[in-house]
Amino acid sequence: MKSLVLTEKPSVGREIARVLGCHTKGKGYLEGPKYVVTWALGHLVTLAEPEDYDKKYKTWRLEDLPMMPRQMKLKTIRQTSQQFGAVKNLMKRGDLGELIIATDAGREGELVARWIMEYAGWKKPFHRLWISSQTDSAIKAGFARLRPGKEYDNLYASAVCRAEADWLIGLNVTRALTTKFNAQLTAGRVQTPTVAMIVNREEEIKKFVPKDFWTLRADFGDYFGDWRDASGQGRIFDFSSAEALLKKIKGAIGKITDLKVEQKAEPPSLLYDLTELQRDANRRYGFPAQKTLSVLQGLYERHKLVTYPRTDSRYLSKDIVPTLKDRLNSIAIGEYADYTRPLLGKPLTITKRIVDDSKVSDHHAIIPTEEPARLSALDADERKLYDLIVKKFIAAFYPPFKYERVTVVTVVEGESFYSRGKVVKEQGWKAVYGRGTDQEGEEKDDALPEQVLHSQKKGAVKQVKDCKTMKSQTKPPARYSEATLLSAMESPGKFVEDEELREALKQSGLGTPATRAEIIEKIINTDYVERRGKELVPTSKGIQLIGLVSEDLRSPELTAKWEQSLSEMARGRESKTKFMTGIREYTVKLVKEIATSGAQFKADNISRVKCPDCGKYLITIKGKKGKTLVCPDRECGHREAAEPQVSNFRCPDCKKKMVILEKQGSKMVRCKNCGFAQRLEDFKESMSVARSKGAVNKKLINQFSDKESIGTNLGALLKEAIEGSGRKEE
Repeated sequence: MKSLVLTEKPSVGREIARVLGCHTKGKGYLEGPKYVVTWALGHLVTLAEPEDYDKKYKTWRLEDLPMMPRQMKLKTIRQTSQQFGAVKNLMKRGDLGELIIATDAGREGELVARWIMEYAGWKKPFHRLWISSQTDSAIKAGFARLRPGKEYDNLYASAVCRAEADWLIGLNVTRALTTKFNAQLTAGRVQTPTVAMIVNREEEIKKFVPKDFWTLRADFGDYFGDWRDASGQGRIFDFSSAEALLKKIKGAIGKITDLKVEQKAEPPSLLYDLTELQRDANRRYGFPAQKTLSVLQGLYERHKLVTYPRTDSRYLSKDIVPTLKDRLNSIAIGEYADYTRPLLGKPLTITKRIVDDSKVSDHHAIIPTEEPARLSALDADERKLYDLIVKKFIAAFYPPFKYERVTVVTVVEGESFYSRGKVVKEQGWKAVYGRGTDQEGEEKDDALPEQVLHSQKKGAVKQVKDCKTMKSQTKPPARYSEATLLSAMESPGKFVEDEELREALKQSGLGTPATRAEIIEKIINTDYVERRGKELVPTSKGIQLIGLVSEDLRSPELTAKWEQSLSEMARGRESKTKFMTGIREYTVKLVKEIATSGAQFKADNISRVKCPDCGKYLITIKGKKGKTLVCPDRECGHREAAEPQVSNFRCPDCKKKMVILEKQGSKMVRCKNCGFAQRLEDFKESMSVARSKGAVNKKLINQFSDKESIGTNLGALLKEAIEGSGRKEE
């Protein structure tokens, strides 16, 4: 009996088939002596649409909500139904005795496979391939130690609950908002709290009133000192006080009252998980989170140079330790060779900051594989991301960065001035980064600047050579960038007042590392947020949305608790029934709140283009394929491209060039100047008739410019006119 191997993508399927010796091509699969390898195209099966439960749901009506199917159904995705058919046919073959799930080793990958198995009716035994890299050796090792599929039933349960919760809350709240406020509004248990964080930050910025403050700096000749009060505060918010201080110490004599020398050791930072890598790539290169994930997926699947990307761990497990030298050998090329050489010549220093089984969940941190690196095969973006991962990995085995911190306190007329210097003792891991050191944090505005402090002695007398005040203003909180938003989504506890829950949320967050990039792109594509450089700014639509939805739904507290429950469910510690009961009750509550709301929504995306069907002004909608003009009347349903194709056809009324529009599967021409509109086919026919009888002059067209029927019967009218003109000539 052969084994059927189900992968998530054709590219992965082909690689696994090659390793397993499957070379015979079939329709949607590859076959060998022991295995048949097939693949999904992402999801092949999904949750059924509302109208699949009841035809009445084809029409969106507030009174039909909430939609609460007793049992959620599955259906094939139309675009990929052919491949599902191929997989289903394979599952019916009598010579296939077991199935091996080889989809991505995570919650979503488990859902892809299990839904296909359930909908196709697979009843035979199945096992799970669980690997962290796509190298040949990792694939062979994974097939040598397949795990029983039942071990992942809890992971599957959490995946189903996530999908069903998103269906119930997302579809019901979206339909409720859209029908209640007659606008294209969407909401979700993760996207709405994310939008709320950006909107709340914008409100903080708008309410912020800047205040002037002054700082004081004294020059002691061979160093300078910044004034601080007894609490360490260096800002003076009263100008007269700053001036008084300046007069008090100008030209005065001071003394070094304290000189502290501290030996500091800064260990290398933790290895990358997906979120930290997305943050770093955004800070350094301006990569959107989704781009980082996409590039990283290519490094994992196509180049096989890095381990599984969608991980939330920054540690390695003990079973990886024997492979570490091989991984370092694989990257000992180019500029990296100088940094790996010292590590390969001696035993590696393994600390708890690198290896800790207790802090590894489904997958360990993102590190290089044993696959020899060919840097020339990488494009510019892949090279940048790979460089981050490789340097982080190498640096983890280097000693701490050691330096001597010197702090000098000089007291003048009872006022304290602080100076700080740093003397590097050992570069340690920072040598891997050269001058562009691995800066994970940003210095505060009022931090003491570092300077070169030559040999100073406690008790030394110092004269103030010069002194000056510097005026500044307090700054509002910064807008979110993708890097800082990812941090906020990962640790939403700081937005929660309840101390116990805040502590619990340290282990959870909004969404998962694998979904956060998708959420950010979604709120941008739905026009709730827009990118301005690196900043994320809420739109009027996004701001209004947060005012329309329930306070619970826009709070990260409840959503983070759900994510925590899903994580606990994956570990077998949470009941699926209990979770879904809570989701259903909450869905009913949300719909009721929207239905009884007295709030108003005002569209700010109204265009100057009128709907050719009902005459209302069309609204501009942003989508993945660009902007679209949509009729605000949902009963009308007219849609057209916001920037239609300009044709060479001239309007018979005003002689301006017309545009070509798509309408209900057919094309039409329309004049944006005067509103003339006609089916393209009819317009061409009228022109053809005119040309067949001779050139149509302006006088002939103008003869019919006042007729009401010109928009729909131009061809017939021209034909009648031309024939009439011909009869007169006879």
